[in-house]
Amino acid sequence: MATALAPRTAPAEVGSLLSPGGIEAWRVESDFVPLVALAFTFEGGAAQDPPGKSGAGQMLARLLDEGAGPYGSDAFQERLASRAIELGFTAGPDGIGGSLKTLVEHADEAFALLRLALTEPRFDPEAIERVRAQTLAGLRYQANDPGTVATRRFFAEAFPGHAYGHPIGGTIESVSAVTRDDLVDLHARIFARAGVKVAVVGSIGAGDLARRLDQVFGDLPEGARLAAVPGTAPTGLGRRVVVDLDVPQSVIRFGMAGLPWSDPDFIPAYVLNHVLGGGAFTSRLFQEVREKRGLAYGVGTSLVSYKRAAMTWGYTATKNERVAECLEVIADEIRRLSHEGPSEDELAKARDYLTGSYALGFDTSTKIAHQLVQISFENLGIDYIRRRNELVEAVTQEDVRRAAARTLADGRMLTVIAGRPTGIESSVD
Repeated sequence: MATALAPRTAPAEVGSLLSPGGIEAWRVESDFVPLVALAFTFEGGAAQDPPGKSGAGQMLARLLDEGAGPYGSDAFQERLASRAIELGFTAGPDGIGGSLKTLVEHADEAFALLRLALTEPRFDPEAIERVRAQTLAGLRYQANDPGTVATRRFFAEAFPGHAYGHPIGGTIESVSAVTRDDLVDLHARIFARAGVKVAVVGSIGAGDLARRLDQVFGDLPEGARLAAVPGTAPTGLGRRVVVDLDVPQSVIRFGMAGLPWSDPDFIPAYVLNHVLGGGAFTSRLFQEVREKRGLAYGVGTSLVSYKRAAMTWGYTATKNERVAECLEVIADEIRRLSHEGPSEDELAKARDYLTGSYALGFDTSTKIAHQLVQISFENLGIDYIRRRNELVEAVTQEDVRRAAARTLADGRMLTVIAGRPTGIESSVD
């Protein structure tokens, strides 16, 4: 753990450092534990997948530690394991990121291996085929999973013809089509010094960190070569889509307009969402759908904020014969909350929970590093951690009603149902 957290506070000292080579990092220095945690994100991600080859970005992320520089996959993994170095990479819609955690005594080896993974990935044919086979096996399994089927169809319907409508993990056809040249080109276009966000937490001084930043990222090209991603919004509001699956319980995905993290009304929308479906056991949907009627085991909503789109979306699952009732209850609560707003008690409890629980995201060095990188990636400012709870506490009824007008609006949703719901067919309202 990098720094002690009071119940409603975040790391006390978040600083910014610029290396001689021009790499910026946000940092929290602490010698409490002799380790270093680093997180980073390069802008790009699955939105940069070649046409018809969705899943390429995820394959790229999975291959970065499958051999780099002089080390093949086994040798590279053995060097990580021998020093208990944790290194991993992930791909999202808008970025490819990763994290490193190491004891201070093994920092030289850890940062050297990270540099190789970022700047000299091997993309050996046998590693590519192994990762491809693992990915295809997962896709074949997911083809029969109603939750995955519903989610994929939902995004395809919400963002037709757009990069956000393609599954990050790809399809059997698209993953099969990815070539080594695609991976090499994607790496060259995304990984650049100018587009990287970095956060470092732990026992490392400013001078040492500046040197290591240039060591790790300094050999990357200056600028990325990213394809433009057009702005978009979820479509098909008011439409209902049924995907026929022979299962006793239908899986439901629903969504409507949303606000990006950078929008001034995002925090009021976040509080509103907690009242609607974000509170695990206290939200209106949980109380109405599960507790009062026993329609579903779980139900909830969340705010989705991409670089070029935003959405409010939700999930649940219920018996086929109760889908219509479940959807009616959800729609009624959305309309009621949109028209009436939350009660003063609901608003107060939402603010209390969201401020009181915030520090739980900062209880380890790795969590702190990831939080800082996300805040940096969203361009929210280095002081956002300090300001965030104040923003939540300042939310008023007027703010929530304004956010509701921009998100819940008239209550029309895009709804996707995977199953065989009784008496329900695909339609347009």
